[in-house]
Amino acid sequence: QVQLAESGGGSVQAGGSLRLSCAASGKVPNAIMGWIRQAPGNEREVVAAIDSDGRTAIADSVLGRFTISKDNVKNALLLQMDSLKLEDTAVYYCVAGHYTDFLLDPEAFDYWGQGTQVTVSS
Repeated sequence: QVQLAESGGGSVQAGGSLRLSCAASGKVPNAIMGWIRQAPGNEREVVAAIDSDGRTAIADSVLGRFTISKDNVKNALLLQMDSLKLEDTAVYYCVAGHYTDFLLDPEAFDYWGQGTQVTVSS
């Protein structure tokens, strides 16, 4: 049984910061882990991903503002979100999947968490 559990979502003023965390359990194919966001009327978007070697990829829409990393002490996946904008409002999902050369390929991710809401206000 695969489980991905996100935490850290909430409401924040534009320009502020949030830190999302994800813990994985079960037989998870974690060659790649990342974060996908979905907002009503918007396409599903892989905002950040990291592979088993620690290489990362960040979507252009959040480049320079979001950082993906692993917490080795807690064995957790983290997403640090700074300089948040209104357009960042979405449900953010922790995802895991098989290896791909393109880390932002949404088809690479087969396992999803329940999602956590991030709301950015003006």
